[in-house]
Amino acid sequence: MPREHVISIDPDQTLGQEPATGHNRWHEGIEPVVEAEPGDTVVFETRDAFDGQLGPGSTETDVAALDLNVVHPLTGPVYVAGAEPGDLLEVKLVAIEADPWDQWGYTVEVPGFGFLREEFPDPFIVHWRLNGNEYAESDQLPGVRVRCNPHPGTLGLAPSAELRARAAEREAELADRGGFALPPEPAGAVPDEGTLAREGLRTVPPRENAGNIDIKQLTPGATILFPVHAAGGLVSTGDVHYAQGDCEACGTAIEMRSRVHLRFGVRKGEAERLGVRDLQFFRDDYFAAPELAAPRRFYATTGISVRKDGTNESEDLSVAARNALLNMIEHLQTRGFTRQQAYALCSVAVDLRVSQTVDVPNLLVSALLPLDIFV
Repeated sequence: MPREHVISIDPDQTLGQEPATGHNRWHEGIEPVVEAEPGDTVVFETRDAFDGQLGPGSTETDVAALDLNVVHPLTGPVYVAGAEPGDLLEVKLVAIEADPWDQWGYTVEVPGFGFLREEFPDPFIVHWRLNGNEYAESDQLPGVRVRCNPHPGTLGLAPSAELRARAAEREAELADRGGFALPPEPAGAVPDEGTLAREGLRTVPPRENAGNIDIKQLTPGATILFPVHAAGGLVSTGDVHYAQGDCEACGTAIEMRSRVHLRFGVRKGEAERLGVRDLQFFRDDYFAAPELAAPRRFYATTGISVRKDGTNESEDLSVAARNALLNMIEHLQTRGFTRQQAYALCSVAVDLRVSQTVDVPNLLVSALLPLDIFV
């Protein structure tokens, strides 16, 4: 008989104050907090992405002082009986409750982080009033109403020891080449002891074990398939979003606390048999109301692989995406928003679309602004 398990948290306590409820590093040695059978449902109560460092009274000064070592506080892991390496773990997203405690969320621009971090060096915060699972409004973005489209920003399984070591090695090599990567860091780690703190992978990037995926289509009704790397799968989630654009450009969506309901199944041997190495997902209905998913009415800007100084890059989607976003920010300024307001609005509502990847050298990205957000 399928059962329901609940992992409860104290919403006024940080993960560091309540470490038995979760973790903020990926490591196969972290002990599970719940064991579930296939068919069981687990309710995960989750903290916000910055683990309680911000509140309804927070200011830009608080944003500038954020400790990034404590993101993301994840609830779990859950051991699913029978799940073994070579299997696919099937996770059905049953429901998400938007901040059942305070009905508050936020979007922040953190100095040194985000897709356009060189363009936006100053801290900024938007406080959102969450109206249940309907819409969010903010005094910092007057005239805007963003419909609820809840999804887990971070959802993943534990890596194997081999995958963890390989990821750490390749990311260190990337950093040596001048790339942006965050190596293992024991400061702020939960669990905070021994090898788990020293070796655990940071949760910022997605990897083969999924993790910080930020896929807005993973709303209730979606089914996610994860290749299993460690016995039991060891599933964790957190960093839940009330709504997000298909880009999360400034590094945050509408961040919130939540309750996430997941149901588990195991597809024996299918990851190995089908050669599945990364997360896959499917659904049988719209991930949002059709006029929101499309969207029904929109204004779009575009960008190509040419830098603002005139340098033509070859087949560079990052440059094209930056240009599409910068052009959208300029457009939003003509609507009366400041540059920082526009950047935040792009992060929570604007969808980046890869329009073409074949017309060399200039790939093209479009940025779609849904006009129904304006009231």
